[in-house]
Parts: sequence; C-alpha cells; structure tokens
Amino acid sequence: MTDHEGGTPAAGRPAASGKPAQPTSTPVLKDALKYGVILAVAIAILGAVLGGVFAGWIGVTSALLGTVMAFVFLAITAASILLANRFAGSDLFVGLFFGIVLGGWLLKFVLFIVLALVLRDQPWINPTVLFLSLVAGVIGSLVVDVIVVFRSRVPYVSDVTLPGEKH
Repeated sequence: MTDHEGGTPAAGRPAASGKPAQPTSTPVLKDALKYGVILAVAIAILGAVLGGVFAGWIGVTSALLGTVMAFVFLAITAASILLANRFAGSDLFVGLFFGIVLGGWLLKFVLFIVLALVLRDQPWINPTVLFLSLVAGVIGSLVVDVIVVFRSRVPYVSDVTLPGEKH
C-alpha cells in the first residue's frame, strides 16, 4: 500500500531498503514549515511597514522581533516532531517521540517566559507592535496548519499493517 502523493510505502512498513518508511506526518510537517516561512516573511514585511509608520524604527524592530518569535515557536513544534519521526521503527519510538515533543513544548514555554521577562521594559521595544505581530504570527500559523492538514492526502488510518498483509 502506498500513500496518495508520493507513491512511497506507507509508514511503518519496510521500504525496499528494509527499514521503515517515513511516517505519513513528515510531509505534512515539512509543508507547514515551508508555508510558515512564507507567512513569517509576509507578516514581517507588513508588520515592519505598519510598525514604521506608527512607531518609527522602534516599531520596525518590534514587528520583526515579534514575527521571529512566532516563527521560532512554530518551528520548534514542527522540528521536534520531525526529529522524533526519525526514530520510527525503533523499539523506543513511542518513548522517544513523546520525550522529544514534550521537551520541545517545555523549551517553548521556558523561552517565552524568559523573552517576556527580558523584553518587558526595554526602551527599544514597542509592546503594542510586538504583541500584535506575535499574535498575527500565532494566528497565521494556526491557519497555515489547518490549511496544510486539510489539503494533505493522508488516509484516516495510516501507519498500520493489517493481519495477512504482505510486507
């Protein structure tokens, strides 16, 4: 059985080389990262222009920083899952997967708290522009995720081998 787009063996089943194929979530996450970069560039440009108009160079800096923060948080999640997927087929896959993904979420949480404390009273930051660009990045990344998942052609049941199926 193959997936619909690439014709590659469904994940969890041995490929021609004998090792398991990539999980079906890998291409979806790569697309999310790709479109996330495009979104971040668009928000950075729009935010820098609007921030420059309303708050000068401080607004430009704040918009770019907020956009970078939003993209980094998006990228940590996708990258941690992609990293964890490299261990597919391993006996320790489930533990490694959840450990890596949870570690990524904890890293995001700690990073957000540290950045909030460090940037709180900086004179070179406009808090309103930073907040709005960060929110635009977060909401935009959620929209990107929904669109990418909606457009992906992943079967409802994947990464399984049915009894009696040949490998």
